[in-house]
Amino acid sequence: MASYEAVIGLEVHAHVKTSSKLFCSCPTDFGAQPNEHVCEVCAGMPGALPRLNEKAVELAAKAGLALHCKVNAYSLFARKNYFYPDLPNGYQTSQFSPPICEGGHLDVTVNGDTRRIGITRIHMEDDAGKCVHGQGGVSLVDLNRAGVPLIEIVSEPDIRCAEEAAEFMRQIHAILVYIGATDGNMEEGSLRCDANVSIRPKGEARMGTRSEVKNLNSFRNVQRAIEYEISRQTACLEDGVPVLQETRLFDAVKQMTQAMRSKEDAHDYRYFPNPDLPPVLLSAERLAVWREELPELPAPRIRRFMRDFGLSGEEASALISDKAAADYFEEALAVYRQPRRLIGLMQGEFLRECASRGISPAEAPMPPASLAGLAAIIDKDCISARMAHEIFPELFASGTSPEAFVAERGMVQVSDAGELDAVLDAVFAENPVEVKAYRGGKTKLRSFFVGKIMQKTQGKANPALVNELLLRAFSL
Repeated sequence: MASYEAVIGLEVHAHVKTSSKLFCSCPTDFGAQPNEHVCEVCAGMPGALPRLNEKAVELAAKAGLALHCKVNAYSLFARKNYFYPDLPNGYQTSQFSPPICEGGHLDVTVNGDTRRIGITRIHMEDDAGKCVHGQGGVSLVDLNRAGVPLIEIVSEPDIRCAEEAAEFMRQIHAILVYIGATDGNMEEGSLRCDANVSIRPKGEARMGTRSEVKNLNSFRNVQRAIEYEISRQTACLEDGVPVLQETRLFDAVKQMTQAMRSKEDAHDYRYFPNPDLPPVLLSAERLAVWREELPELPAPRIRRFMRDFGLSGEEASALISDKAAADYFEEALAVYRQPRRLIGLMQGEFLRECASRGISPAEAPMPPASLAGLAAIIDKDCISARMAHEIFPELFASGTSPEAFVAERGMVQVSDAGELDAVLDAVFAENPVEVKAYRGGKTKLRSFFVGKIMQKTQGKANPALVNELLLRAFSL
């Protein structure tokens, strides 16, 4: 790539988090039996008339506001004409001109370098169904997904590397989840993107021939697919082979893209206004209300966590990437305001337990107040950090008060110096040879004495105090 640069634009498709479809009242729940959530409208029956879902319009507009777009007071739905077996109407209902949102941006930082990526447009559309291939030698069509509301976020071709593309996708995901526009479940297809990739000689203003890589459904696949496509197109140009304008698919197993079909241009879709749907009209008053309802977004929240709680940029970014985790952290802080202790427990213990159980922090049986309580009894030397680590899985699953948990099991740490001095005397009396050797210079034996003291106290002795008392005793 020494003499070439990549030109990348993303089209991010997000399922809008509504209880019903875009133009009918069928539910949008994932995982139902095939064709269970289908009616005359989403099945494309002749004469069935669509009715627009107001909540989908609200969430599309809020996405535009969060991404610094102009939200149009007037937008139209159009028919995007193409044939595919899972498209029951024979067209997709989408927005062409004007869309609901235009002209936004998102700042993306990679390796300390921040660049502004333009957002061309955000438009609403309904999703297609799903083809299921290979059952009994035939292909079947499931229309449960047909009509589910989507927003498509189209970036300007401002992205210059695969890392920027993946980070752009991560930030879009975080913002849409924060404002409640999508559940963000990429495994279920709630968020996916198409990547338009071309390369050109550095310094050249003219665009190269682009390939579109379809249906990338993870941040890792976005990065790997684009890396492969840049490498493939570079090799073509260096070998004198023309790059074809085509649609390609990414094979995550083989880590390569493969040709799917020659690319159709937008004018082939023969857009025209949908006569069954009136224009979408949004008043300035309504937009003002929606703007006020926007929550604190990820970027300012990261800055606040760094400023107010002393978190590093890496800690804040990792925590805030999961809204449920960040909310949980703040709820725990409201009970016990020791952010350093809490972030340690969150990242070292709590999130690991959530991941091992496959649950969100919001679903954790351990309430935020219990995590705060655990942090407090560690800081009070009631238990050691090691003991907290050992009991955490059981404490997490039980959801009980940490204070009650350790008291019931007799696990309260011994931090009384007088009590531990008596234990030291007993250990010294039982091990005179080791005491003499230590005093003779074999100071590595300190761990031997710590182990004996822990054994006598059944692991309850405060390790820091034990070491302090040992040093004092051997200095006399």
